[in-house]
Amino acid sequence: MLTSTPALQTAPRGTARAKRVLTRGHGLFAAVLAAAAALRVLVMLAYDTAQLYWYDSFTYLDTAVHLKPGGAFHPAGYSFFLRLLWPFHSVELVAGVQHAMGLGIAVMIYALLRRHRLPAWGATLATLPVLFDPAFVRLEHAVLSDTQLIFLVVAALTVVMWRAKPSVRAAAAAGALLALAGLTRTAAVPLLGLVLLYLVVRRAGVREMVRQVAALALAGVLPLTAYAGWYQAHHGRFALSGSDGVALWARTMTFADCSVIRPPADEAKLCPNGTVVDAASEYVWAPGASLNLLPGDRFSHNDLARSFALRAIAAQPLDYLREVAHDASLAFAVTPVRHPARVSPALSFPVGSWPLPSFPLIETVRGEYDPAIRGMSSVEPYASFLGAYRYPGLLHGPLFGVALLLGGIGAIGRRRAALLPWAAAAFLFLGPIAALDFDHRYVLPAVPVACVAAALGTRDLAATGLRRLRRAAV
Repeated sequence: MLTSTPALQTAPRGTARAKRVLTRGHGLFAAVLAAAAALRVLVMLAYDTAQLYWYDSFTYLDTAVHLKPGGAFHPAGYSFFLRLLWPFHSVELVAGVQHAMGLGIAVMIYALLRRHRLPAWGATLATLPVLFDPAFVRLEHAVLSDTQLIFLVVAALTVVMWRAKPSVRAAAAAGALLALAGLTRTAAVPLLGLVLLYLVVRRAGVREMVRQVAALALAGVLPLTAYAGWYQAHHGRFALSGSDGVALWARTMTFADCSVIRPPADEAKLCPNGTVVDAASEYVWAPGASLNLLPGDRFSHNDLARSFALRAIAAQPLDYLREVAHDASLAFAVTPVRHPARVSPALSFPVGSWPLPSFPLIETVRGEYDPAIRGMSSVEPYASFLGAYRYPGLLHGPLFGVALLLGGIGAIGRRRAALLPWAAAAFLFLGPIAALDFDHRYVLPAVPVACVAAALGTRDLAATGLRRLRRAAV
């Protein structure tokens, strides 16, 4: 007697599942996601390897091989991810996995918004920037930590916002995800406190709230504490990185006036010395800047730089706020501003080749992580298609501003769903600017979260407006 094979049994089920997806209103998002996946396949074909940046990419890769925390800007969270892929010895595979993460970010945003009863078209609309803005796709194709950071933050918010009253397990999962995000980039660490405050104000009952907060705190703080202890074992300082003071000092160089600050003698050596560059972050690297004229490595003076910076901000708070506000305004320009001038905003896909500099660290990483590491080049005919791809500037900076505005207005009021994602977006956006400088790349993690806030805020504002109209009609 003949029996049906598993393959024959599976096919109708798969077809039925596909039909259910389309009939439940997910067809639009499925089509958009397929188009975004096709774009990423085209990017993989159009470039012969992943984009590697000096010196960030090679620092991450070197840390992945040796598992020793760097003493400067980068914590090792992203390097842990690269370590997992090390056995494959392929930076192209790293890019491929990150492209999948980019699609996963959009899926989480869509699922969360549908969970909050947004229509399919509204939830899909909120995913378009992360799916089609070249700035995001190019980050996915680069050995940089940004895509992982965005993935972890969106995952944490999805977990904690999935139910009106998050479970203890959800709180613990969110804490662990945010800890990993903080180890990927320290700017995400304050989000732990933000989510903790969110759990407190949800008013889920004192006993349940205490359990949630405890779970979040333990799952979030323990990994950060363990990493700080590991960092101390290598660098003699209990911290996540060794650059916070240097970064904040650079931030103050655009306004610091030592006749107002009156620093003590040891800090006076860090006063502005007449060196002028085009962005605050450039002072970190400017050879003539006062910090870089001190003996030893710039990061060996991190504590002194932090002390000077805090003194400068306390003495000139309005000047500090003015500089932060000015740099934040650059994010909303219709035509993206070059800041610093040497950095080109990534609103298109480049065509050409980009050779790597000659440096010992590059040779070391090539020998230890991927022997095929080389400068990236575009590949025809695929690159010509990408070269013709244009993403309007209006959908980059101004759209981000509109998303923040809608999310902020929608977050006003008691128990608004937009409050947490809007506050997270504001932290991710303003934190790096307040701590160092504006950079288009550092703004990007705030964009998907701002889109979630805007979608939820718009829904709540529309619902409020309808209720008022009905009351007026009665």
